Amino acid sequence: MRGPHNIWRLAVTGATFERTGAMNVVLDALDTPPALRVAARTLALPFKWLGYRGDPAMPPVPRALTALGPAYIKFGQILSTRPDVVGDELATQMRVLQDKLPPFSIEEAKAEVERELGQPVDALFSSFSAPVAAASIAQVHKATLAATGQAVAVKVLRPGIERAFRKDVDAFYLAAKMISILSPSSRRLRPMDVVEHFDGVVQGELDLRLESSAASEFAANTKDDPGFQLPQMKWEYSARRVMTLGWADGVPMGDNDAIDAAGHDRVALGDRVLTLFLNHALRDGYFHADMHQGNLKVAPNGDIIAYDFGIMGHIDEYTRRVYAEILFGFIRKDYKRVAEVHFEAGYVPAHKDVDEFARALRAVGEPIFGMDATKISMGRLLNYLFEVTERFGMETRTELILLQRTMVVVEGVARSLNPQINIWQVAAPLVTDYISQSIGPKAVIRDLTKTARVVTRFGPRLPGLVETALVRQSMPAPPPPRRSLVERLLLAVVFGFAIGAGGALTLLVIDLTIF
Repeated sequence: MRGPHNIWRLAVTGATFERTGAMNVVLDALDTPPALRVAARTLALPFKWLGYRGDPAMPPVPRALTALGPAYIKFGQILSTRPDVVGDELATQMRVLQDKLPPFSIEEAKAEVERELGQPVDALFSSFSAPVAAASIAQVHKATLAATGQAVAVKVLRPGIERAFRKDVDAFYLAAKMISILSPSSRRLRPMDVVEHFDGVVQGELDLRLESSAASEFAANTKDDPGFQLPQMKWEYSARRVMTLGWADGVPMGDNDAIDAAGHDRVALGDRVLTLFLNHALRDGYFHADMHQGNLKVAPNGDIIAYDFGIMGHIDEYTRRVYAEILFGFIRKDYKRVAEVHFEAGYVPAHKDVDEFARALRAVGEPIFGMDATKISMGRLLNYLFEVTERFGMETRTELILLQRTMVVVEGVARSLNPQINIWQVAAPLVTDYISQSIGPKAVIRDLTKTARVVTRFGPRLPGLVETALVRQSMPAPPPPRRSLVERLLLAVVFGFAIGAGGALTLLVIDLTIF
């Protein structure tokens, strides 16, 4: 429910941003218009004393988000994957947000496990440790299964976290609506879509059955990948607020000294981590979207182990083909073909000039490919590509932004293992093979077979389906929803602060009368 408590929460948020110095940073990053900038500062200043101080050692925005609590920390982490919204510099700052809060007690954790699994903890586990990791949404305990003696990781949601997140997410929706109304220029960033994306991610993380399902699907897709393993899901010890997996024994991926001491080949590991990610993204269309060093280990046998499946990326088959053709075109420096792919996919409006777009793409590719091979970054290339396509009218595609962000993270992991890695040399065979498999003659026959099956199944119903679609399209659009009294009052107050108290009263009367 988006009522007065949300207005109060936003007031505290603004006060905290003002008190920590984050307000100007955010307004600059979002290129906020003067009227909205004045309104935001004017509304926040009187309440500055309400704001939280946060940790002065942190940069202003991470400091403010950390002080405001779990939902804000998670929101910052999600925004760190959206440099298209907050800019590269702010996205980088928020990428290092510490998703750590004080752990809740082991007694509370055991009580949650007993409620969810319906049995005493001692009957399920012969040992159950204190928290080994505590984050904003859940914490992890190491335990031993009483039935088999196997070591497992038990993830438990924080008590009451669902209600706390729901209240803050409602406030985020109200803030996004206010931004859309007060700043028309911000609509290209689609603030409501950003909050909806965050809401979807959070809902997935607040129901551990969904993360368990993601882990299971990812394991099924990758079971035959050499040199890669995932902790085994323990469905019988998992529920909505508890998830149990096999314990991942291994050396942390970020500890090169330990990797060397264990006798592992870091050059091979660097190549493999990049190869695995590209295979998952192109072959499966389902990839680990939080594949940083903290979520990776090296097993005693040299396998790479991935865990924490709260954020997964999905790309449909058509988009994978488009993405692969774009990469393939850049690998061959065929900028005209890369431009044509964008037009064929409908990414760039048809009225734009394809040759002009190809020249813009050449300006992206040539400086990068002129670098030393060990410094060429696929993630940087995609970032520059998105900047160019935005100038040519391409709308933001969230799944590609997530892919690009993950590509940057995976490249960082690979380079930390082997600073001399040639990203494109490793990627080229995979991309070329995928192109031959997905766009060649075999792929055409496979696609025609799928189409024939669909037509066979729905053939008799197609005329009716087409007629229904045409009728629905011809119907007039419903009128826009009427704003609530609280939202209209808040709008009037915000505008009023920007143009004066008298203007506030006038706007309020007009809004209540007309709308």
